[in-house]
Amino acid sequence: MSAGTVWLVIALAALTTVVTKGAGPAATGSRELPAPAVRVVVLLAAPLLTALVVTNALADGQELRVGADTAGAVAAALLVWRRAHVVVVVVVAAAITSFLRLVG
Repeated sequence: MSAGTVWLVIALAALTTVVTKGAGPAATGSRELPAPAVRVVVLLAAPLLTALVVTNALADGQELRVGADTAGAVAAALLVWRRAHVVVVVVVAAAITSFLRLVG
């Protein structure tokens, strides 16, 4: 892939981000969203974050696989479940992922 193509993709991604983030405020103006819409928007955050984490932890570009990323994500999930401090979660997950990549 050429450098021009890479910068074109970056520019298009930036433009798409600006348009999608501006669409909501442009459509609603200064009006408040109806209560049912607010409830739906609030409920969307957790599934979207979960989908991103699972995709990054299990996907290797072309296929699904279990590896160091998966082990780090599982360790982070267990620590969050046990209510560990966020700094501890990040450090332990990074250390486990790094160690597994180093040895294997």
